[in-house]
Amino acid sequence: MPLLRFLLLPFRAPLVLLLFAVAVVMGNHWTVFQAELMHSEGIDPQLYWAVEVVQTLVVVIICTMPDLLLRQISMLMASSRVFSLVLTLLLVITGGLYVLQLKLLADVLILASAVLLARLDLTRIRVVPSPAVMAFWMSVIVLSGIWLGHSLPSPFWSLAAPASVSL
Repeated sequence: MPLLRFLLLPFRAPLVLLLFAVAVVMGNHWTVFQAELMHSEGIDPQLYWAVEVVQTLVVVIICTMPDLLLRQISMLMASSRVFSLVLTLLLVITGGLYVLQLKLLADVLILASAVLLARLDLTRIRVVPSPAVMAFWMSVIVLSGIWLGHSLPSPFWSLAAPASVSL
């Protein structure tokens, strides 16, 4: 019976399917963006995908475990004023540098919104596992969607567009 409830989960919480669809589109978009960067900047594809996967995992972990992370950070910052200042400066500088890359920020905001909506939908139907389990399964959903989007032809939405006829 628990297996049946697990299989019916996407129908009970449709925003989990939306999260998967967003991950597929992001994976396809990043594949196109990676091809452009390879031609213009000469960036190594392995490095590009490693950064994108780490960025995705950080977003999923922050969005699925905000209470645990904020509690740990606040306890850490309360231990020392110097450490609090150094941590705050590190976060502000890193965040500021990241905000300068607005293309990447848009992707992060879209992914974070989809993760938070899926988490909210799961909470609505009272499926609330421990934060580590939730982070693991959300990461599996997002990374499998990105992998599928990376495997699709680039860009996959051009397949649905009718071919232009020239005279």
